[in-house]
Amino acid sequence: MRAAVPVLAVCLLAAEQARAFTGAFTGRAVSQRVASSATRNGRQILKAVATAPVETASLTRAATESRGLAMDSIASCHSGHLGLPLGCAEIGAVLFGHETGLLYNPEDPQWINRDRFILSAGHGSMFLYAWLHLAGYDLPLEEVKNFRRYHSMTPGHPEFPNSEHNTPGVEATTGPLGQGVANAAGMAAAAKMAAARFNTPEHEIFSNTIVALCGDGCMQEGISGEAAAFAAQEGLDNLIIVYDSNDVTLDKMAEFTMKEDTAMRYKSYGWDVVTIDGHDLDAVTKALGDAKASKNGNPTLIIAKTVIGKGIGAVEGTNAAHGEAGVKYVDESRKALGLPEEKWYVSPETRSFFKDKVADSKAKYAKWQETFAAWKSANPELAKLLQNGIEGNVPSAQELLKKIPEFDQTKNIATREAGSIVLQPVAEAVPLYVSGSADLHGSNKNYIKNGGDFGVNFGKSYAGRNFYYGIREHAMGAILNGINYFGLFRASGATFLVFADYLRATMRVAALAELPVGYILTHDSIGVGEDGPTHQPVETVSGLRVIPNLDVIRPADPEETAAAYAASIERKEGPTALILTRQNVRTLSEIPVSLRREGTLKGGYVAKKETGALEIIILASGSEVQWAMDVAKDMPGARVVSMPSMYRFDSQPKSYRDEVLPPSCTKRISIEAGVTPLWWKYVGAEGKVMGTDKFGMSAPGDKVMEIFGMTAAGLKKEVDALMAA
Repeated sequence: MRAAVPVLAVCLLAAEQARAFTGAFTGRAVSQRVASSATRNGRQILKAVATAPVETASLTRAATESRGLAMDSIASCHSGHLGLPLGCAEIGAVLFGHETGLLYNPEDPQWINRDRFILSAGHGSMFLYAWLHLAGYDLPLEEVKNFRRYHSMTPGHPEFPNSEHNTPGVEATTGPLGQGVANAAGMAAAAKMAAARFNTPEHEIFSNTIVALCGDGCMQEGISGEAAAFAAQEGLDNLIIVYDSNDVTLDKMAEFTMKEDTAMRYKSYGWDVVTIDGHDLDAVTKALGDAKASKNGNPTLIIAKTVIGKGIGAVEGTNAAHGEAGVKYVDESRKALGLPEEKWYVSPETRSFFKDKVADSKAKYAKWQETFAAWKSANPELAKLLQNGIEGNVPSAQELLKKIPEFDQTKNIATREAGSIVLQPVAEAVPLYVSGSADLHGSNKNYIKNGGDFGVNFGKSYAGRNFYYGIREHAMGAILNGINYFGLFRASGATFLVFADYLRATMRVAALAELPVGYILTHDSIGVGEDGPTHQPVETVSGLRVIPNLDVIRPADPEETAAAYAASIERKEGPTALILTRQNVRTLSEIPVSLRREGTLKGGYVAKKETGALEIIILASGSEVQWAMDVAKDMPGARVVSMPSMYRFDSQPKSYRDEVLPPSCTKRISIEAGVTPLWWKYVGAEGKVMGTDKFGMSAPGDKVMEIFGMTAAGLKKEVDALMAA
């Protein structure tokens, strides 16, 4: 076995020299591009801080064996993506195997001061699984072999530990391309907050670096540009993006759809940018070391020129290398790389190398533990707050509601205004709760007073609790996910409801990853009025309701709004969207405050009980509950059900649901200023659904509501017709 090492090294050198990183399918050599990039950036590299020596032979061996693991797993399941795991092997070797790479302890994957690695190009998941296995995480070789199989720890795209998967070392469910870049920005922001909130002059317990690996597809997605602009604006110099620049996309070579100078684009954002040969271990090591050492207020983009599918000569450097097209060449490619016939081969030398790496990491971990113990002893109140953040401890909804005073029952206000009032005691009760808006704090009413603003310059600080995301809803959604992935903080963000479609892809991932993100979505219906149909959401609430594990709450008045906020904070197993009005709504003083609050927590409740024999049930949500109450007050046989959250109501025991909606009463009608399909399951075939199944119009909000029948008069007309049927 010892004799195999030099043979492997010789084979690797021969293969390197033979290929010379030729990019024949791009019309010019990749090596030439790398050289010219190095020349352009040579002065910057030469002046960079020196890094530790590179254990070239060990890292090269590990890189080759990681390629073998990826080849074998993808060939075994006949699906997957070979391109990135093979093309980025040297990058992985430095990230997980060299001291200038990631700081981690595989025996404590939740260590709060670990560096975070995010695979934005999630299709290259075998890259991550191979390196997590080699680095000593609890990811057995058998699970690597089970790649993409039912309930394995190695799903097709990495999944953040949740009720379905628990893969130690996976820091994020990145989802569609580009989201991982914004997730990383969110994690970097969270790390800055953690340092500002918990570090002291005597003890530094947070010094995290966030590293994301992305590809050409991530760079083409607009979300990455939004996130990059935000990261530079707020001085996130603890953020490193490694761009796997292999000049290839799935359909064609990248030049077919991409001509911009990415380096110049990121420099214009305010990033430090360095271009390297992604297969040169020294270059990768130096670039990562320099980026981690830099504290100049700029995030770093490392453009790593690589050969996609490197190691499978028949397809490398072409778009065919992206997926599993190279599988049929795996056996001959493994042989060319000097790997033995044994599948999923990891040499004793590589095992020993990473055993030493883990020992070194544990030594650093132990030293940090000493610092942490001293900090904890010196700062008991901070330590208690930190522990609550680590454990995700928040007050129960009942505890929060005790801290939220009852509203003036004679005053009518918009639920967004009620939300602003509720937010203040909530933020006081949950010190690690942070809020933010996509340039709409004044309209969304979600600013934490006396909370300070997050970031740098303009009076901001990293201890601030209010985020200014700019007009970047898509990035905001993924940044919120990143903050929640980091742990400690409960993050929420706000925009107009009609813009939730810009957020939707990130909301879906939050629901999948079971992140307790909060969304404050205001201006919730045609009641927006004069801004017209482009800004009047009609389909949006229902569109959000159909996302699994997303709780959508549309409260009817201030007291229901108080309960909606409390429910959002209490919920730990997924995100919650609060749907709030622009226009004033009537405070439903005829319903006891306790009933409105408790009923909202259950998702639906009897707001007005019939005084005679039950003849008809009127269901409503949000601003339309007031019309239901107005119509039913003179109808002894009418029951009103307020339904702020279908998700919560559907989760109640059948006995409760039948108590609220007795099956014996089939005359039912619902009213909501939105599309109608989801209400039919409550009203049944004999019922009636009132809504807005077409776009709105530009006119005063009251007039638009009247035209669409979303008034007491419009409802009464339909109720009378149903009663007469």
